[in-house]
Amino acid sequence: MSKIECPLCTLDDVLELDQKYECLTCGHEWEKEESEESRVVKDAFGNILENGDIVQMIKDKKLKGTSEVLKSGMKSKPIRIMEDGDHQISTKMNGMSIMLKAQFVKKVQ
Repeated sequence: MSKIECPLCTLDDVLELDQKYECLTCGHEWEKEESEESRVVKDAFGNILENGDIVQMIKDKKLKGTSEVLKSGMKSKPIRIMEDGDHQISTKMNGMSIMLKAQFVKKVQ
């Protein structure tokens, strides 16, 4: 038995074909989703960001809960793209681990 459930009858009696799934109980067919598809994150200028890229702040940003300010032009260590949540980037800047929204950074070429 597979661990995939039918979206209609929620039973796990599912046949896996090349490009789709078929429920053997109710006969429902649906396309396979790309489970390896990751989040596409773009910087403030529309450049696609990937894990390991270096980014630079485009405006001053005060960090909540601290007296620290990330200054415009400050560069990060290599970034990691977060798969969920409203902050898309995890990185280190100024010796601190932080999470940023991509709209406040630009990719360093």
